Amino acid sequence: MFRQIFVNLPIKDMARSQAFFKSLGLNFNPQFTNEQGACLEVGENIFAMLLVEPFFQGFTKLPISDAKKATEVLVALSVDNRAQVDEVVAKAVAAGATTPNAPMDHGFMYQHGFADLDGHQWEVFWMDMSAAPAQM
Repeated sequence: MFRQIFVNLPIKDMARSQAFFKSLGLNFNPQFTNEQGACLEVGENIFAMLLVEPFFQGFTKLPISDAKKATEVLVALSVDNRAQVDEVVAKAVAAGATTPNAPMDHGFMYQHGFADLDGHQWEVFWMDMSAAPAQM
């Protein structure tokens, strides 16, 4: 039924956020990017709209949460192999991210993550479906 996902995230500094995600090898769709919002291309039909806080506030009557003080969302991204998990997290840390948790190895799944410059948590994982338990 659904064809695409756009996760909208509030950010403080557009230039700084774009530089951070570009350092991870990600691109922005220039057709949907300006000084108020940037369309981060995460994967095929997977996008994150990075919206400066005043613009983001126009879409909700609720206060914007401070992702450095409270978890609002965990964005989980799969990769092709275990080594890529560590590679992505290492690139993020080199660009200024922090790692809120240690890597976790569940046997069939390996995960590690980072908090971006605004505190949003991105979980990067690899899963061996053939080794996954029948029920989770």
